[in-house]
Amino acid sequence: MEDARTKSEPTAHRVTISIPDALHRQFEELMTERGFVNRSQAIAEVLTQHIADYYSLKGNTLMAGTITLFYDHKRPGIKQQISDIQHEHIREVISSLHVLLQNTCTMEVILVQGPSKRLRQIANRLLAVKGVMAGRLNLTRTLLPQIQTEAEDEKAAS
Repeated sequence: MEDARTKSEPTAHRVTISIPDALHRQFEELMTERGFVNRSQAIAEVLTQHIADYYSLKGNTLMAGTITLFYDHKRPGIKQQISDIQHEHIREVISSLHVLLQNTCTMEVILVQGPSKRLRQIANRLLAVKGVMAGRLNLTRTLLPQIQTEAEDEKAAS
């Protein structure tokens, strides 16, 4: 007979670790500052991020994420260059959001999905645009639901 827990509750595993005192103190500070309810939640979040970072470096793992850019929107041609790069990668770029910050600074958050190697290349091109002051690529292995299919592409073409 099947246990009722297997259908409704995800399984969890207890893991015991030993870490140096200094690392433990830093981890406890992180937990407090980030507002984690317990150590299990904090460790799971840290491991999830580390695993996503690892897979993002492996190459062709399909991933979703964001590319965040901070740039001076008064710099001539910068918005056009950023837009052109996004259009060149229309299959990977899902959406973007522009937030006007103080002075002449703009934050742009670009939602992307595709092979991690390609997403890293897109991010690198965007970060290399003159006038981009800072930015970051954040990836996760959890994917967005499929937006379009090949069958839809074929119907649209006919």
